[in-house]
Amino acid sequence: MADIVDLAVGAGMFKTLVAAVQIAGLVDALKSPGPFTVFAPNDDAFAKLPPGTVESLVKSPHQLGRILTYHVVAGKYSQADLANTKSLPSLEGSPIRIDCSEGFEVKNATVIAANIEADNGIIHVIDRVILMGGDRDVDVKNTIEFCTPEV
Repeated sequence: MADIVDLAVGAGMFKTLVAAVQIAGLVDALKSPGPFTVFAPNDDAFAKLPPGTVESLVKSPHQLGRILTYHVVAGKYSQADLANTKSLPSLEGSPIRIDCSEGFEVKNATVIAANIEADNGIIHVIDRVILMGGDRDVDVKNTIEFCTPEV
């Protein structure tokens, strides 16, 4: 079996996520033993972001890293493990809301493929990029500008 990074590369639907993980310097961390649960936005999820968002994040690896680590939880949690869970702390530090009452939702994203096993954890594919903050649809542009320190 492959680790989380190798599975994402091999799947072919995470090109933007894999590139972002590389830019943010998180490859070694996500190849480590973990285990981790990754709520992985696919390429279609990144395409839903406002124009220029991905390009702006690439210019701010620190902020990109914060957003990416918000998609990762320490420990290996299957959909069944999360059935009665309301939230989990992300590696970024903020809680991620979980809702399995009608389907499988993570914050404001729907899990479209669950329980993809890796050597060092599990991947759940989500249809949106999730961001720290309130549970409503987040203003991505303003959130990124607010969270990005001026240099």
